[in-house]
Amino acid sequence: MKLVILDRDGVINEDSDAFIKSPHEWVPIPGSLEAIARLKRAQYQVVIATNQSGVARGLFDMDTLNTIHLKMIHAIRQRGAEIDGVFLCPHGPDDGCDCRKPATGLFDQIAARFKMNLNGVFAVGDSERDIVAASKVGARPVLVLTGKGKKTQESSSWVTGIPVFNDLATFSRALVNEEIS
Repeated sequence: MKLVILDRDGVINEDSDAFIKSPHEWVPIPGSLEAIARLKRAQYQVVIATNQSGVARGLFDMDTLNTIHLKMIHAIRQRGAEIDGVFLCPHGPDDGCDCRKPATGLFDQIAARFKMNLNGVFAVGDSERDIVAASKVGARPVLVLTGKGKKTQESSSWVTGIPVFNDLATFSRALVNEEIS
């Protein structure tokens, strides 16, 4: 099975230090939805692994988060594609859960759902915690320079030796064209 794991904020949609708290605030990064459609046409399963601590912080509730995700899913469907799963952590940084990246819980859930080992599976993110979580489970981390990606590239030693792309669209083209493997 061909699988790609994507972070949400900063990879698929514009990020905000004030959090994405409503469907109105969810704005796709140019080319990201087409990138997902490109991956799907190339027979990849595409899942999202996202920390959403705004729930624990009381900035929005699960119903609002679900509405944001429905907007995202609808926008992707308009490009002729489907997301194969959204895995999320609603906990805060001090909650001690095992699902908040850089912990591996979301990746463990993905592995269990798809009944597969994640060794070698590309995991695209824009932050050090995305890279660390992917590395811990043997997935292949990829950094995109959207969202917090440029800051991560400048400040994280975890970036050394991993593929870096301008955005999800550039990564998806390279993967589909077998420029990375």
